Amino acid sequence: MKTLLGTKRGMTQMWREDGSRVPVTILDVEPNLVTAIRTEAKDGYQALQLGVGSIRPKVVAKPQRVQAEKAGLELRRHVREVRGEVGEAKVGDVLTVSLFEPGSKVDVIGTSKGKGFAGTIKKHHFARGPVSHGSQNVRRPGSIGMHTHPGRTLRGKRMATRMGNERITIKGLDVMAVDEKANQLLVKGAVPGAIGGLVMVRATNLVRKGGKP
Repeated sequence: MKTLLGTKRGMTQMWREDGSRVPVTILDVEPNLVTAIRTEAKDGYQALQLGVGSIRPKVVAKPQRVQAEKAGLELRRHVREVRGEVGEAKVGDVLTVSLFEPGSKVDVIGTSKGKGFAGTIKKHHFARGPVSHGSQNVRRPGSIGMHTHPGRTLRGKRMATRMGNERITIKGLDVMAVDEKANQLLVKGAVPGAIGGLVMVRATNLVRKGGKP
């Protein structure tokens, strides 16, 4: 199971041997601690629980503190479950960026930047109404429902609502470099979220036309 938790440091650039420039995002991927294992026999599914980052015990809920004490592990700030084949993994194992290698492809999952409440023009790219001759419909969404039948607003109607702050997955990004000393991954292109935001990096599940990932 090639999956790790990390944080987004920011973007920079690097050059290939042929002199072409490539935009890359630096991901800080500290060693991930396996804090728990889910099995088919006990839990009905297979998964690893990964933890990363330090945190004061005072601000951790009692159930999580007790779980860490029983396992003899240090507390972690971010804890996520990753479903998949567990293999020979054990509680207390440490996973590092050595799981990935340059040239491989990964999926990066993060939370996009929250932009607050947005209208239909900003969120859905609606066109503006006429401005002249006293028009009252410059940035309004227009009609949102029918008159008699069905006499209500249909589910899924594009309207003004919260924008951003959503789980986003970018698939098939190339790993350009792996720095095991600095615990960093450099992936081609942009990844979702703000600088310092939590991201999950996993081996891609995309399949090419030839049948290979």
